[in-house]
Amino acid sequence: MLRESRKYFLLVTLAAFALRIFLYIRFPHVTGDSLVYGDIAKNWLQHGIYGLTHAEGPRPTWIRLPGYPAFLAVCFALFGSEHYNAVLLAQIAIDVAGCFVIADLARRTVSPQAARFAFLLAALCPFTANYTVAPLAETLSIFFTAVALDCAVTAFQAAAEGLTCWPAWMGCAFAVAAGILLRPDGGILLVALGLFLLWRMWQRPAERTRLFWAGALVLAVSLAPLAPWTARNWRDFHRFQPLAPRYASDPDEFVPSGFDKWVRTWVVDYVSTEEVYWQVPGDDVTLQNLPSRAFDSAQQRETTQAIFNDYAKTHFVDPELNARFAELANERIKQAPFRYYVWLPGLRIADMWLRPRTEMLPLNTRWWEYANDTQSSVLATLWGVLNLLFLFAAAMGVVRGPRPRYLALMLLLVLLRSAFLGTLENPEPRYTLECFPVVLVLGGAWLSGIRRRKALP
Repeated sequence: MLRESRKYFLLVTLAAFALRIFLYIRFPHVTGDSLVYGDIAKNWLQHGIYGLTHAEGPRPTWIRLPGYPAFLAVCFALFGSEHYNAVLLAQIAIDVAGCFVIADLARRTVSPQAARFAFLLAALCPFTANYTVAPLAETLSIFFTAVALDCAVTAFQAAAEGLTCWPAWMGCAFAVAAGILLRPDGGILLVALGLFLLWRMWQRPAERTRLFWAGALVLAVSLAPLAPWTARNWRDFHRFQPLAPRYASDPDEFVPSGFDKWVRTWVVDYVSTEEVYWQVPGDDVTLQNLPSRAFDSAQQRETTQAIFNDYAKTHFVDPELNARFAELANERIKQAPFRYYVWLPGLRIADMWLRPRTEMLPLNTRWWEYANDTQSSVLATLWGVLNLLFLFAAAMGVVRGPRPRYLALMLLLVLLRSAFLGTLENPEPRYTLECFPVVLVLGGAWLSGIRRRKALP
């Protein structure tokens, strides 16, 4: 395919690099999470301690899995400590390489023509490209998701021919393992693969033995890197922790679980994540920051105001205040369980998929408030329309086709990950990016179908 379309792939590759270099020059973005990852990597490299810097020196931590800190440590060792520019350039190269993997996945599941369109979409997708210029785990997570899917499809194709392609299964397993080490939710891909393997074994009795041993290999290799991490956590903290804690807290940190539960009784959009969830503890939060759905009655509004008044005295959620948040949350859940368990999670999922992905750009998060910042709102709206076009193309790839082979595996990943994201109290659009290899393959499939239909007499 590359030989037949050498000029096309070369030009699109140059365009992919041009887009990412433009973002690198104009919108590099070092976040608070980036500095946490960097601090761990620096201490690991310089002191041999996987930990965070405190007044008394580096102290062990388990708030992040070691995948991305290891990547940063390699970059720091090669190019200098805290040389984030080198990190971003490396991520740009990895993301462009991922475009070729996505193209190969489209080629194997649809056609060479779909591969060309998928490559174009991946190369020019601004939402994945945007994260190459932020020292965060997203770029590597997207890359290894694409590799795992491509290797899995290769292995399934071999199994359908009565063969066992162990190198492909090993590649899939290593990619899944890397994804898990980057982010705990990387394990969702392993679950999707496992469910698809079970369904395939039920559908094709002749392949059961091969698929069983392939699944055992993927499971063992994917989880093997967690063994030393779990042992290290037991040694340092005397706790069984095979992943990273959900709330990214060390064992000696107090987790305001009551506050988090209360947030889940009303939060829907990313704006609330920025204006409320990230501000507590440490900063002022007022009732004006809350939407009307945060209150079911005037009494609840008064109770919430009283809690906020006490919080404002210290800007800290202590156990007593946390218990009051939990009591308020339980009251709201009891009044409307369907809202808490179904309706709000569904809205959070929709927000993460559909809202303008402006979190990495200097644009107004409240994109719908045109009167406050018209230019920013217009640009954000255009950005949102572009996101909807990508998702529309993917949806048409499912509805109109040509539908990719092994589509069930791809949709399983999207559905399982979306369902998990609905349980979070901090809806952030970046959490859906690991599904974008599927979005781009489906979009490429639909575009190739349009061209094919037009070519028919």
